[in-house]
Amino acid sequence: MPGDMQETMMFKVEKEEKVRVRDVLTEVQAALTEKGYDPINQLIGYLLSGDPAYITSHKGARNLIRRVERDEILAELLKSYLA
Repeated sequence: MPGDMQETMMFKVEKEEKVRVRDVLTEVQAALTEKGYDPINQLIGYLLSGDPAYITSHKGARNLIRRVERDEILAELLKSYLA
């Protein structure tokens, strides 16, 4: 019986796919460039302030960059620079 409250319901949360920081930065850079922004300046503004308004919403770039933590972005940039 569908209305029977004796059965335990199962709920499963889907894990969000892990995104690569490099891929995120590449896509965000492309979106910023397409909209006529200087991607370096905009990314610096975002990294220093944490304000996602520095990143365009064009092509979902703002939502995409919020999927990674700012410290992860900085770590990836330093690894790449120091390697």
